Amino acid sequence: MSGARRAEPMPPWRRRMRIARRRVGSALLPLLGPSALRALAGTWRVERMGEQHLGGGGRLLAMWHGRMLVGLPTHRDRGWVVLVSPSDDGGLVTLLLDRFGYRVVRGSSSRGGARALRVLSQALRDERTVVITPDGPRGPRHAMNPGLAWMARESGLPIVPCGFVCDRAWRLRSWDRFTIPKLGARVALAYGEPVRVPRDADDAALAERTERVRGAILAAERGAFDALGVADDWSGA
Repeated sequence: MSGARRAEPMPPWRRRMRIARRRVGSALLPLLGPSALRALAGTWRVERMGEQHLGGGGRLLAMWHGRMLVGLPTHRDRGWVVLVSPSDDGGLVTLLLDRFGYRVVRGSSSRGGARALRVLSQALRDERTVVITPDGPRGPRHAMNPGLAWMARESGLPIVPCGFVCDRAWRLRSWDRFTIPKLGARVALAYGEPVRVPRDADDAALAERTERVRGAILAAERGAFDALGVADDWSGA
């Protein structure tokens, strides 16, 4: 018999609060969110590292789920394609992405995955930039499966590991510790050396490239934190 503890059911009052919060967020975010984020981001001091790795043509950008807001204003209006979960929280993120000029594809491994994969595959064939958060939408934090490496193999396009960090932030009490840089924060956007996946990569090779990309994202974050002169926010957490 497993010694793992079964998760406690969510109390009804907490479930109602969560539903109410999402409804309020859905109503207010289209009105206040984009303007508030533009105003907040206007105070950030942004440093870019390794930007030459973005190059031209199509590529897959990989960053952790909790960092997606950090780089969102900087890369606006480039027509980048972003995979977002079909959850209620994903719906709130979609509103921001739409307003900042991103193309959103909704889907996950459990809902809408087949359609999302078709749209992403076409975007990659068109040599568009596709943004993936490989530990989303449920985590655990900094976990990955071979799906990203599989897309790189099938498309022949490189994966660019991204570390988007800041020196001070609000961090939500969620599984991904979602990061919102504070007013006047210093932000570092680090783009690592691209990782390619051979066309003939088997399952073992996909697993090896997946771990390589995971390590590269963490390394990019460490380098970005070093550039800011602050400790990372996940070691020992």
